[in-house]
Amino acid sequence: MRCTLPSLWLTSLWHDERGVTVTEFALIAPALALTLMGLFDLSYNMYAKNIIEGAVLSAARDSTTEAFVNNPAALDKRVKSMVHDVVPGATMVFKRSAYTNYTDVGQAEEFTDTNGDGACNNNEVFVDVNGNGHWDSDRSQNNSSGARDAVLYEVSATYDRAFPLARLINLDQDVTVKAKTLLRNQPFRLQENKVVTRNCV
Repeated sequence: MRCTLPSLWLTSLWHDERGVTVTEFALIAPALALTLMGLFDLSYNMYAKNIIEGAVLSAARDSTTEAFVNNPAALDKRVKSMVHDVVPGATMVFKRSAYTNYTDVGQAEEFTDTNGDGACNNNEVFVDVNGNGHWDSDRSQNNSSGARDAVLYEVSATYDRAFPLARLINLDQDVTVKAKTLLRNQPFRLQENKVVTRNCV
């Protein structure tokens, strides 16, 4: 039986292993590129989160002094500067919640639940801790604090992802990182404790 030229060519091509490495790399390269971009994106976001948390903690040490209690914008500016050194385009949001004691953090204002429905209503008496004239599920005083107050300082930073992986796998392009710390202001003057009782609506 005589072999034809095309069959010889096909046989030699079948056993030819030249260029296999290039072909295998072409098959693996997309998956490798996606994996590397994912690792870079994850590492960058973790680094940014650590920088933001570090900036908040560093600023918190200074914020307890009288100078910064009376000038919170200067503190926010310092945190923003530290974050923008790493994430230049980040949009920052700052929030402060002041409480008389650490145990008050996140607690509702006390009220007399005469009808037993668990809600402050029907002219029930409540303690207006933050002095805003109505009952609140969080007794904090936003954006104001005094001597010896416990202050919950929260920072949120939103920025674009540094790598294009999100667009490739249909993830949100924006990343939001949040950091918070709880601190107590220095006793630079006597704290005023004004207890006011009001009636629920």
